[in-house]
Amino acid sequence: MRPYQPNSQRGLNYERRVLLLAMMAAVPGLVALAGWLWWSGADSQAWLGLFTPVCLLSMAMAAYLRRRVVFPLYTLSNLLEALREGDFSLRGTRARRGDAIGEVIWEINALSETLRQQRLRVEETLALLTKVMAAVDIAIFAFDSQQRLRLINPAGERLLARKADEVQGLLASELGLDDSLAIDNAATIKHAFPGGAGTFDVRHAVFREGGLRNDLLTITDLSQALREEERRAWQRLIRVLGHELNNSLAPIKSMATTLADLLMREPPPSDWREDAGYGLGVIAERADALARFMAGYTALAKLPPPRKRSVDLSGLLARVRTLETRVPVSSDIAEGIHVEVDPDQLEQALINLVKNAAEASVALQGGVSIHAIVQAAVVRIEVIDEGPGLSGSENLFVPFFTTKPGGSGIGLVLARQIVEAHGGSLRLRNRTDRSGCVAEVVLPA
Repeated sequence: MRPYQPNSQRGLNYERRVLLLAMMAAVPGLVALAGWLWWSGADSQAWLGLFTPVCLLSMAMAAYLRRRVVFPLYTLSNLLEALREGDFSLRGTRARRGDAIGEVIWEINALSETLRQQRLRVEETLALLTKVMAAVDIAIFAFDSQQRLRLINPAGERLLARKADEVQGLLASELGLDDSLAIDNAATIKHAFPGGAGTFDVRHAVFREGGLRNDLLTITDLSQALREEERRAWQRLIRVLGHELNNSLAPIKSMATTLADLLMREPPPSDWREDAGYGLGVIAERADALARFMAGYTALAKLPPPRKRSVDLSGLLARVRTLETRVPVSSDIAEGIHVEVDPDQLEQALINLVKNAAEASVALQGGVSIHAIVQAAVVRIEVIDEGPGLSGSENLFVPFFTTKPGGSGIGLVLARQIVEAHGGSLRLRNRTDRSGCVAEVVLPA
């Protein structure tokens, strides 16, 4: 859009044209007065005493009219100039309704107030945005159309190990960010920046300013978050491993010590064979528990990727239902629901869920029901029990965590791992109509 250029053509300006038109408006009256004086045969004294004052009065009235017309326009010009210069505090004093100029001044005053409020909101938003950019631990960079740095936040300064005034205006290639700008949308990369090396989430977006392309780049250091999550995972695993190992090794050590004392006695007790057999049985039992524990760990660690094919869901759930005989298991499954899954893996996951539901329902002599429906673009499977419900859900999916005597603590974890490998989700929640729990499996339709 071309900027406005004032008209440089020569000629009468607006003020002079107003004055000329006002004087021309008085010409018919002056002509009529001159004609009357001439017709009546007035002498020079009459001409000087009457015609000259009328001419002077007409000129004065034309000048006054010019001033009354032009002065409000100067006021409007000053108000508009103030708006153009960004001064929204100036107001016109003759703003009133029912008056042509007053209406214009009133509208300009209203426009000034609107622009003032908008600028105030923009300044407040920019102040908030500046504080947010300074507070977030995400490096933010903005580049102009020539890929020169125009904006950087404190996290970006730490990533580049340089101050903002040192890097402003530098090319992305000079900052080592040209590879990041080449990313189309988002990517996770391993890179060594001056401020640190590790794994980073890089996101690149394009915006336009003044019709020109600009680039926005955000870089998030994932190393610390990954290390923290890894640390928590190790803590949970070590806690559970320690608990399970202590449960098995403590009785083994105790029984080994007891058997050693028994064998050292001279003469041996008459019932030493029974005591030795009992102790060896305890050791064998705990060894079997450790073997089951390691087998469960192996099942989690070596779960193969699913081999998907089209499966009739009603037939699969019918097989799962017949495997549980401790409590009655009912089903409400629509016919003709087919899903792309690994039938062996999904069947194992559902068996674990139905087994948990049955174990919860046995104590209250309740039952288990299975529902499956197609909803939107997903298949929703619900395993509903009539047990006591969930008392806490923070450790439900912690590997090897269990509250059941003899439990392995891998059933729910393995079920969720299988469901998520199929692109779905597993969620547990308490029932709202009565006591009990709902295990909800959502799979892509």
